[in-house]
Amino acid sequence: MNIDEFRAELETRLLIEKQYLIQEASSIDEQERLELLGKFNEKYKELIKRLANENGIALNASYPSENSSDSESLSYEQIILGKTMNVYDRLSDGLYEEITNI
Repeated sequence: MNIDEFRAELETRLLIEKQYLIQEASSIDEQERLELLGKFNEKYKELIKRLANENGIALNASYPSENSSDSESLSYEQIILGKTMNVYDRLSDGLYEEITNI
């Protein structure tokens, strides 16, 4: 699985988690709703680990660089976080809007 496929699968699973949290938000008070943002962050981290495990990706392994002379190599986890953070930001912003407007 390449990074773009990983990102797409992560986005799909995060959308599902977001919908569950929105449903949960309708039955709890305002302070607890804001705590759902932290729960979403934890789901993001868990899903990265789960997807990596499902696809045989060692998150702490070095990501192969196109420039083999790079003395500083990044791990798969760093690359994945860099490529998926905008997905997380967009979905968490949407979650915030949804739960604060209930």
